[in-house]
Amino acid sequence: MQKREVSLGRGLLYDVYQKRIRRWLSRQELPKHVAMILDGNRRWARQRSLGAVAHGHRAGAAKFREFLVWCDDLGIEVATLYLLSTDNLTGRREDELDGLFEIIADLAEDLSHYRNWRVQHVGSTEGLPEPLVEALRAAERRTEGNTGLHINLAVGYGGRREIVDAMRSIVRDHDSKGGTLEALAEILTPELIGNHLYTGGQPDPDLVIRTSGEQRLSDFMLWQSAHSEFYFVEALGPDLREVDFLRALRDYATRHRRFGS
Repeated sequence: MQKREVSLGRGLLYDVYQKRIRRWLSRQELPKHVAMILDGNRRWARQRSLGAVAHGHRAGAAKFREFLVWCDDLGIEVATLYLLSTDNLTGRREDELDGLFEIIADLAEDLSHYRNWRVQHVGSTEGLPEPLVEALRAAERRTEGNTGLHINLAVGYGGRREIVDAMRSIVRDHDSKGGTLEALAEILTPELIGNHLYTGGQPDPDLVIRTSGEQRLSDFMLWQSAHSEFYFVEALGPDLREVDFLRALRDYATRHRRFGS
């Protein structure tokens, strides 16, 4: 009985604390675009002796959906989730990748039926199995007309690969119009490159969050994050709490953004 009362009290304290942060945030300027690197799924599974790391990846996928609800409820417009990198495709075991492909396909399907969210795949389809590619495309088609939270699923994604693909797109488009290399050099600007990225037309992320205590980008949104704010959380991905997210937003709101000046 005593343990139950302690647990209830702790829950009430957290509830009061979260509401206080939310009230404060309601008077602040929040990020329009939040990008999330939910790291630590495999360590989470190993720490719990769960055997297959797929248990950690599934817990991470569930946390991603929870995270999106937090974003949506606060009026954030765009959220980008780093789900599978180009490095993962060559650096992970085949059995782990097969499980990840299935988990990501299930997540895309789930998100495409939830609220008024719009789902977009950002990344390359090279190296992805056809069932996953079709699941991502189906989610895009299903949510194309939605006007709620815009969700980027970064799958088969690499920041350097994205910039290369953007340059290839620009060169091909210019060549199809009969343009010369000299003319291309004259019109090549950061804005033009930005428009040809996977996220072309979207605002760059204001805030990039990474869990598990790691403090690196891991080839994620290299171009778009040039002026982003960064926030690192010690918790492993599946253990991320709403209060951790609210603290990240509170920290963001207190920073003076200089945009390189």
